[in-house]
Amino acid sequence: MNLSFPSISRARRICAGLLSGLLCLASAGVAAQSDVTRIRFALDWRFEGPSALFVHALKKGYFTAEKLDVQIDVGTGSASAVNRVSTAAYDMGFADVNALIEFLGNNPGTPPAGRPVAVYMVYDTMPGAVFALKKSNIRTPADLNGRSLGAPVFDAGRKAFPIFARANGIDLKSVTWKTMDPALREVMLARGEVDAITSFYFTGLPGLAARGVKAEDLVVMRYPDFGVQLYGSAVIATPRMLAERPQAVAGFLRALNRSIKEVVANPDDGIRSLKAHDPLVDAAIEAQRLKLCLEHFVVTPAVRQNGLGAISKVRLDNTIEQVVAAFGIKTPVSPDGIFDSRFLPPATERRL
Repeated sequence: MNLSFPSISRARRICAGLLSGLLCLASAGVAAQSDVTRIRFALDWRFEGPSALFVHALKKGYFTAEKLDVQIDVGTGSASAVNRVSTAAYDMGFADVNALIEFLGNNPGTPPAGRPVAVYMVYDTMPGAVFALKKSNIRTPADLNGRSLGAPVFDAGRKAFPIFARANGIDLKSVTWKTMDPALREVMLARGEVDAITSFYFTGLPGLAARGVKAEDLVVMRYPDFGVQLYGSAVIATPRMLAERPQAVAGFLRALNRSIKEVVANPDDGIRSLKAHDPLVDAAIEAQRLKLCLEHFVVTPAVRQNGLGAISKVRLDNTIEQVVAAFGIKTPVSPDGIFDSRFLPPATERRL
């Protein structure tokens, strides 16, 4: 029997060819990975109905299509989200723009790298509201004088209450605040342990309904209806992201813009994405929360006229003025350092 084996030199050539091919494949994989930008994104709160605006883009692959690897984490309030982005613990986040103004005004010595910038306005109006039971004989803002109000200390509605009070002649010194865990806020109002609570409109209304409080038994004072013409929550980013990864920021906003338009058109599809991401959410309650958010704070007359994401300089100036006055901020806050519109999708894409 005659057995034939390749020569040693030929075997070496075969091995070298195989090794070269493997190295090429590995290099291609590394190159593909290097094209993907990882973004750590901080929400202002836990996964609830409104966060479907972001999660839907994640579940539908819109971020991936923009070569982004996005990680969305829950938060503990807008102030926390601003701090997370300020310290670069997160690249981008979602926060009440009024909390951002307060942060910048109260921390004038913060280095430029630690001064987050808003790049896409999601809530066209501030969703804060005061809730009271009709049996408490609170009917108007003036009736809150001398009363007890409850909310977590970081609640955006509570933080903006001085602006609401200033616009409606409420003596802040006469109001007593009780601080509680978010889960107890609606419970304490239902039990009569506080006269009123502050909350986002789409948080308090479903929360009180879940605790047996009927809508007809409530007095609800939404901040935009009582002289508080503030912008709401926006996507914020670190200056480093804007300078070093502008295409990634623009891609994130394109994906988000696409997601918001789809969720506006079909909120139930957004809730399905949310449920797929976090199976523990109550789909029925979160669908109600999302629809209230969209109807009153995302799809406003101004947004229908001008499109999603953008701002009016006059309105932003007014928002800054109200926040600075209500919080007694001594350092001027420039609108140029609050919002950067360069990364927004074209106006035609932001039309509803």
